[in-house]
Amino acid sequence: MEIYNDLSKQKEEFRPITPGEVKMYVCGPTVYNLIHIGNARPMIFFDTVRRYFEYRGYRVRFVSNFTDIDDKIIQKANEEGVDASVISERYIAECRKDMETLNVRTATVHPQATQEIQGMIDMIQSLVDKGFAYAAADGTVYYRTRKFPEYGKLSHRNVDDLRSGARTLLVTGEDQKEDPLDFVLWKPKKEGEPYWTSPWCDGRPGWHIECSVMSKRYLGDTMDIHGGGEDLIFPHHENEIAQSEASNGAEFARYWMHNAFLNIDNHKMSKSAGNFFTVRDITSQYDPNVVRYFMLTVHYRSPLNFSRELMESAKTSYERICNCAANLAYLEERAAGTDAGAEGRTARTAAEAASLFAPAAGMSEAETGLLSEADAFRVRFEKVMDDDFNTADAISTVFDLVRWINIHADENSSLPFLTALHSALLTFADILGIRIEKENEADDTLASYVESKIAERQAARKARDFALADAIRDELRDRGIFLEDTKDGVKWKKA
Repeated sequence: MEIYNDLSKQKEEFRPITPGEVKMYVCGPTVYNLIHIGNARPMIFFDTVRRYFEYRGYRVRFVSNFTDIDDKIIQKANEEGVDASVISERYIAECRKDMETLNVRTATVHPQATQEIQGMIDMIQSLVDKGFAYAAADGTVYYRTRKFPEYGKLSHRNVDDLRSGARTLLVTGEDQKEDPLDFVLWKPKKEGEPYWTSPWCDGRPGWHIECSVMSKRYLGDTMDIHGGGEDLIFPHHENEIAQSEASNGAEFARYWMHNAFLNIDNHKMSKSAGNFFTVRDITSQYDPNVVRYFMLTVHYRSPLNFSRELMESAKTSYERICNCAANLAYLEERAAGTDAGAEGRTARTAAEAASLFAPAAGMSEAETGLLSEADAFRVRFEKVMDDDFNTADAISTVFDLVRWINIHADENSSLPFLTALHSALLTFADILGIRIEKENEADDTLASYVESKIAERQAARKARDFALADAIRDELRDRGIFLEDTKDGVKWKKA
């Protein structure tokens, strides 16, 4: 497996610190409002990375934080006349709902900044003691950027050309800095703001220190992978490296992964431009699985453009995969005479997936040969995912498998053959986090399938291919679906 490491600007073979284990930290959202679809991209992608590692047999410790103290949270709290914790807890709960909607699994740990203050004070003190930080007269604590000789190694910038980034917490008394590049570790309290007692003053931590502290507590001094959006490379992740490595005396992260931006109709997402969408906005119009499918259709290091046209295309593609799964389920039930086929349809690990394509009792010689041919899709899927998690090519592989299944699976296929194909399809979909068989939503899957067949029948009739139109009607009738041509269009009912 190879990962593009932003630290070295090249692909590197993945070698975990502890064999068979992956320690991974991904920067989470600042919780002052509903998350937008830009927030959703790293959530979906890194959840997929986690799923693939687990498919490959790794034990993954996945940590993703909530920033629950911030200027925007405080501003919103003051506007509503409530404590900042009311705002943060409200939107943590809403974020969790959106994550569940998008089938983003809960992290091993979701630390919150306000619950880790003492750890931040301790790390800041260690930096002061080692000469990497200093306190100004008003109690503000700054990091001595130039004292860390490797500063700029992640963003690949010369320290003399750097300026403090937009998210650096600026405070009054900037003239107290020893150097314009120094950044804030601790800031004094202001009227109406939450604060904590520290050796320097009553106040609160800077933004960058929280991830250094939380990752150390839950993953140790050195982690395997640190991820987030590309906007975090500088200054946030650059500052994390400086703080952590100066304090801990150890490498902070082996591999750095960053997803590119998401644009709206080829323009940067912006509230002022009127092209800002929350996850709720989009999932009220599209199946969340379509949203997730769409997010993975482009390689994570490439910009992703959101548009209605592209979403409609993703919807069509997703429905085709669901239709294939529904057809396999029907064929399995037909082959078994009951719903017995469902018991064997489960997502598998890599080792188990390989066995799906092995000969099994009840298969014909021809089916054994076909399974050997189908195993090429598993090999290809793993190859592209091993190549820096290329979800775009992985989705193309799944789509090609669907075409292959539609050609080779029919009423004459054996139950073991059908179950093997169905489990393979479920396995790949599960790695991508895309639900193609939804619990308690079988009717929705059936409806999607029937409507697609009605559309095919209407197209055949328009082309005066009445034989094909009749064949589609008969196929649906065999499944207990009856069509009725009315003046208002084609109606259908289930027997």
